[in-house]
Amino acid sequence: MENTENVIIEIRAGTGGEESALFASDLFRAYSKYSIIKGWRQKILESKPTDLGGIKEIVFELSGPNAFKEMRYEGGVHRVQRTPKTEKKGRVHTSTITVAVLAKPKISEVNIKTDELRVDFFRSSGPGGQNVNKRETAVRITHLPTGLVVTSQTERDQFKNKNNALTILQAKLAELKERQSFEKLDEARRIQVKWAKRSDKIRTYNFPQNRLTDHRIQKSWHNLEEIMEGNFTKVTKAFEDISNLKD
Repeated sequence: MENTENVIIEIRAGTGGEESALFASDLFRAYSKYSIIKGWRQKILESKPTDLGGIKEIVFELSGPNAFKEMRYEGGVHRVQRTPKTEKKGRVHTSTITVAVLAKPKISEVNIKTDELRVDFFRSSGPGGQNVNKRETAVRITHLPTGLVVTSQTERDQFKNKNNALTILQAKLAELKERQSFEKLDEARRIQVKWAKRSDKIRTYNFPQNRLTDHRIQKSWHNLEEIMEGNFTKVTKAFEDISNLKD
């Protein structure tokens, strides 16, 4: 799927409570600004905001030239070190979020049978869990053979939410198939492939020192504030250069 132009990205708050959710929102905003710079189209497939403006989880699609190629190295655990807005004593806190990067498969690549799905409809909710829609427009789809569950409530239309949920499910099933194939490889081949696990800490955002460090390539950039405004070009280019050397 290396040539896939469309990419689906899932950002989830991890350890650190509300500060983690706030950073998830900040990173989503940074990715959004970068997509504008690159001329990519963005579509939000699912979003779960918090009362204080953070994001528990957001799933979105980017489509455009080299979208998957440039974003594929963002997957993993992102650690942030900064003083939260809610911190009165000025102490620096450490929290984490997880990012999953999924190539959007072609319809022919993922065969989903309707009798393998359980589709439930419910009322969409906003921060704090309050209902924001009196009609049951939100959709939850369970893939019975694998137990995968996806939801979507971003649209006010039931049909659109169902399509969004199916898009997420297709990408996750494709990733699951790829992971299962990888796990069948011998250990030597696994080392060569270097499958990136979501549990791996890949990057640290140190705001007091205005520094971004990527632990995989042991490289730092001292312009974190600029990067968080969507200027990811230096970061993505570093991985592109390494990838070209391997090729």
